[in-house]
Amino acid sequence: MELMKWELGLWLVCFSLVPGLICWEFAFPFQSMYCQLSDACAFQAKLDDLELDLYRHVYGQHLAREVLVSSIIQFTENSTPMKPLVLSFHGWSGTGKSYVTSLLMKNLYRDGMKSFYVHQFVPTLHFPHASQICLYKEQLKTWISGNLSACSRSVFIFDEMDKMHPGLIDAIKSFLGHSHVMYGTNYRKAIFIFISNAGGDQINQVVLKFWKDRKDREEIQLEDLESNISRAVFNNKNSGFWNSDIINEKLIDYFVPFLPLTHKHVKECVRSEMFSRGLEIRNEVITEVVNSMNFFPEQEKLFSQTGCKTVSARLDFSL
Repeated sequence: MELMKWELGLWLVCFSLVPGLICWEFAFPFQSMYCQLSDACAFQAKLDDLELDLYRHVYGQHLAREVLVSSIIQFTENSTPMKPLVLSFHGWSGTGKSYVTSLLMKNLYRDGMKSFYVHQFVPTLHFPHASQICLYKEQLKTWISGNLSACSRSVFIFDEMDKMHPGLIDAIKSFLGHSHVMYGTNYRKAIFIFISNAGGDQINQVVLKFWKDRKDREEIQLEDLESNISRAVFNNKNSGFWNSDIINEKLIDYFVPFLPLTHKHVKECVRSEMFSRGLEIRNEVITEVVNSMNFFPEQEKLFSQTGCKTVSARLDFSL
């Protein structure tokens, strides 16, 4: 999460004195006071704009678009939801998980990912030491409870779940269920998003099978993938969801699959990158960039190994 200048200074001082989430406990009162005195964190769901952004800027992800638009509309228009909205994004690198998250925040908060009510956690940064899991668990519960006290419409993003220490994420299990109040805080309007590469292989296998069966990828339904993803991450010892109570107790509302991208989708990514730079759209340049990328399986070469992640760098090289 990007920070305003004054807060960045505060955090730099804090992190020089105390480690990890202890610093957040110190900084929270100042952050909360700022949010109460300004409208920088205002929740303002722009649902039509969200649907349009996903349609215009996200390629090859019909399931992600459908699930997000439907779940976000239903959740935000409900003034008294029974539980927080819990989403888990899965798929190979470069398929758009983080990008879709940023589009979602852009259309929920005026300041998007910069909003003080959008909280992003990266395991390698915020929870680096396996030996301190017990400490991290207590700090994480305190941090979430405190921020929900400041704003019930807070969003918590857990990135790189495949690098999370197993067992740590279960510390927030009590925030994800149907109880009305936890630790004196109404948290049912919160949104929790988990992002992971885990489950990507299972998604790719289903998409490849549809291709071999001569079925259109748009025919793939959520039920074709959700159970496969759930089992894969639950049984993966390198996943933060390994043997997790959050999955075992079915607290995740949707496992959102991000499908591997074909040549067609990567071409759209190159075209979009050129347009954003104000460059002339030249088909020969688009073809050159796409041809420089690696595709799998080895024989069919259907799907990009890195999605659209390396498009910008390869476009620089081609130009």
